[in-house]
Amino acid sequence: MNDLQYLLPPSWKTVLQQWLQEDVPSFDYGGYVVGETEEKAEILAKSDNVLCGKPFVTEIFESLGCRIEWYFNEGEVISTKSGNVQVAHVYGPARKILLGERTALNLMARSSGIATLSRVAHDLAVAAGWKGKVAGTRKTTPGFRIVEKYALLVGGVDSHRYDLSSMIMLKDNHIQAVGSITKAVEKARGVGGFSVKIEVECQNYDEAFEAFTAGADVAMLDNMTPELLHKEAAKLKELFPHKIIEASGGVVLQTLMNYFHPAVDVISMGSLTQSVPHSDYSLNILRTDGSSKATAAPSPSPSPSPTAK
Repeated sequence: MNDLQYLLPPSWKTVLQQWLQEDVPSFDYGGYVVGETEEKAEILAKSDNVLCGKPFVTEIFESLGCRIEWYFNEGEVISTKSGNVQVAHVYGPARKILLGERTALNLMARSSGIATLSRVAHDLAVAAGWKGKVAGTRKTTPGFRIVEKYALLVGGVDSHRYDLSSMIMLKDNHIQAVGSITKAVEKARGVGGFSVKIEVECQNYDEAFEAFTAGADVAMLDNMTPELLHKEAAKLKELFPHKIIEASGGVVLQTLMNYFHPAVDVISMGSLTQSVPHSDYSLNILRTDGSSKATAAPSPSPSPSPTAK
């Protein structure tokens, strides 16, 4: 996997600092208790998942003056069938480690959960031989979109448009307000120019036909049964072979395979970010013998050689 962290904008580190400030808006009482003693902590994976969030977690701890060693690559599958898995060590003052702990774990839990579900969806498409793209949507958590969109990519699916400025998507309310699909597409093209794609949400074949005829680049066939979707998409693709046809609306992992069809180019799934179970991670400060100070559990298995941050 290419290093997806290079996609992140300059503002992402500022956002992380805001999240840390949110967690400690005034006195850090627990930090006072533990002080500046140098400690070593482990980050444990406690459920099967696709590891995601390394750039964010690394920046959280490094910004606090800590050092982190990772033992797995971003996007690598972690199996916990034989027990908890040590994915990283964090070194630094006790209060600084614990200052970053919850923000880092929350981020890893959600981003790894999204990446894990996305990887399953991606693998289903590959196994079925479908040549299209599974994609997320703009149904993301306010303030957390950059992590969730990043996690979709780590999982192997398309992130879809990032925001309202990334692509012009004309939905039913836009059409209702303007009066027709054709008028909406014409107005959108007038300001979007040649460089911005236009997508129109369509409820039936006639609306998609009008959208493509008016110059839309993408038609989203929304809330259709798989049988109707296949029929309408095939007719549209025959007439508009170079246009993009997207299926959307209520698609979940259990039904995804029903939507695969050669005439369908994209299947978008809001459930990849809205209904995702979080992965289970924890952080434990270790005793000098390598065992956890937080639990009486057996010592973790030896760590493999650390990877680059």
